[in-house]
Amino acid sequence: MVTEQPDYKAILETDSELNKIQDFDILLERILLEARKVVNADAGSIYVKETEIETGCKTEKLAIKYAQNDTILKGLPPGQKSIYSIFKIPIDEKTISGYCAYTRKLLNVKDAYNLPPDVPYTFSSTYDMISGYKTTSILAIPLVTADGRLLGVIQVINARDAHGTTVPFSAQDEFLISHFAENATTALERASMTRAMILRMIKMAELRDPKETGAHVNRVASYAVEIYDRYAFRHGIGVVEQEKFRDTLKIAAMLHDVGKVAISDVILKKPGRFTPEEVVIMQGHTVSGAVLFDDPQSSLDTISMNIALCHHENWDGSGYPGWVDIVTGVPQKTGPDGKPLGKTGEEIPLESRIVAIADVFDALGSKRVYKEAWDETMVYAEIRKESGIKFDPELVEIFFEIIPSIKQIQNLYPESKAPH
Repeated sequence: MVTEQPDYKAILETDSELNKIQDFDILLERILLEARKVVNADAGSIYVKETEIETGCKTEKLAIKYAQNDTILKGLPPGQKSIYSIFKIPIDEKTISGYCAYTRKLLNVKDAYNLPPDVPYTFSSTYDMISGYKTTSILAIPLVTADGRLLGVIQVINARDAHGTTVPFSAQDEFLISHFAENATTALERASMTRAMILRMIKMAELRDPKETGAHVNRVASYAVEIYDRYAFRHGIGVVEQEKFRDTLKIAAMLHDVGKVAISDVILKKPGRFTPEEVVIMQGHTVSGAVLFDDPQSSLDTISMNIALCHHENWDGSGYPGWVDIVTGVPQKTGPDGKPLGKTGEEIPLESRIVAIADVFDALGSKRVYKEAWDETMVYAEIRKESGIKFDPELVEIFFEIIPSIKQIQNLYPESKAPH
């Protein structure tokens, strides 16, 4: 039998592409996809090490971040994403991924249902029973930095040969995935620093406005990416353009309310409704946020500025701040009453229209000092009611098409948990 030789050029190009991705979560998703390609795996998952405080003690666990399965995906309607369980596992010898993280060594399992009797770990068939999928071969590789820190684990499942038959992972697969993991870890370190810098900016906003939690901005940004992905599918946007835009969108969406740092605490932390005068001052956070990205040096600056400035513009033109000079605050277009004219329809940048839905959806479903969280049914009804008024009608349609993904994001970033 002729063994298919790996495409080393493609692997090197993949390493280069990973280093272009800015957002930590987007990078995790891409790393899993590319790791599977390297060893021709049908499925896989990627875990990140997280530290939790339990009964006053620190414990380290692996939290699943992404799971992919080509076999299951093929059975779904075009454009729909597969949904996976959200869970955490201890870093110990009891599970395959936990063992890989605990020993920090690659683990090659030939047959998950027939493990050698002398190994300490076991395989849980729960997911297989729920999904109807059969896991056979597993290759787990730790993501360890040059200074010995564990970032997480990649687990790829069911190697496929040239005929599509499930086979064990080979020694060559072990070599390739080890090389890939080294470069992926370097890219993750860089993206982690970017994420930390972004979260520090958000933390400043959170210190001023308790509503701007890490969980809130992670949910809003993740909703925005899911909405955009479906939009891109509908409009036939190419993979390269889509990947570049969603990476930038994820980071920029997290900064949508960063301009609130310029608002007085007297208003920002008021435990009740604003007066009309206070509303006008509060609306100024859009311009203040946009000013932070004036003189843009990259597409990230441009998209961040658009989102900060325009995520409160309404589809029908009734939003704010309208056509204003972000440096002087002077209206560039005014109505008969002398007030700034709001942007309408597609005058509002796509990224801003997307974040508008994501932000309102999350805010309505969250508890605030001046209101209780709305019931899910009420939130959905409000989003539908505002279609064509506050929100882009097509994006509202898309939002309801991806509700399973929206719910999964809510599970990934619950309010009580701190962001990674």
